[in-house]
Amino acid sequence: MQNTTINRRYFNQNGGALFVALLSLHATGYSAEALALSLSDLTNTDAASGLKAALARGTAAAIDSLGKTDGFLGNALVKIPLPSYLDSAAKLLRNFGQGARIDEVVTSMNRAAEQAVPQAKNLFVQTVQAISVSDAKNILSGGEGAATKFFADKTRAPLGAQFLPIVTKATEKVGLIDKYNGLAGKLQQFGLVKPDDANIQKYVTTKSLDGLYIMMGEEEKKIRQDPIGTGSAILSKVFGALK
Repeated sequence: MQNTTINRRYFNQNGGALFVALLSLHATGYSAEALALSLSDLTNTDAASGLKAALARGTAAAIDSLGKTDGFLGNALVKIPLPSYLDSAAKLLRNFGQGARIDEVVTSMNRAAEQAVPQAKNLFVQTVQAISVSDAKNILSGGEGAATKFFADKTRAPLGAQFLPIVTKATEKVGLIDKYNGLAGKLQQFGLVKPDDANIQKYVTTKSLDGLYIMMGEEEKKIRQDPIGTGSAILSKVFGALK
C-alpha cells in the first residue's frame, strides 16, 4: 500500500515525463521487463528522450494531415479564407456572377498551403533532435500548448522563408491574385490593412504556419489529455496499474 501511494504521488507530479519516457522505450523495441522499471528509476534524460519520440510522432501527424489534397481546404479548423478586407469586394463579384473565380482564388490559396507544409518536416526533425533536457523539463511542466509554442518560437521565421516561394509559385497561376494585391496595397496606404496582410502570398504563408501550429496543438492535446489512448497496449497496462 505504501509503495502504491508513493507511485501515485510520483505519477501525479511527473505523469508527462513518465508517459514520454515509456513511449520512447516502447518505440525503440525495449522488452516488457524494461517497461516495468520502477517510477523512481526514470531520469531526466529518459524523459527528454521520450518527449522527443512523442513530439516526432505528433509533428509528423500534423504535417501529414495538412500536406495533402484538401488538408487545408477540407479542414474547417485551418481552411484559409479570403482576407477579411476583401469580403466586400468578393461579395460584389459574386453578385456579378464571378463566384467561380472567387472560389478559384480560395482553392488556390489552400492548395498553396498544402504544397508548402511538407517543407516543414526536415526543420521539425532538427528541432526535435536539438531539444535539451532543460527544454524538455520546461515543455513537460509548461502545461497545454507548451510544446507547440516551443516549436512556433523556434521554427516560424525560417519556415516562413521556406514557404513563401512555394506559395508565390502556386498562387501566381491565378490572375486575380495580382488584382487583389493591388487593391490591398491601396487600402494599406489608408491604414485599412496590415502590411503583412496586404500581399496575398504573405497572407497565405502566415495562415499556412498558423494552421500547422494549430494542428500541432491538437496533437499535443491528445497526448496530454489521453496518453493511454495514444499509446500502445503495454502503455495502457502500465498506466492502468497506477490507478
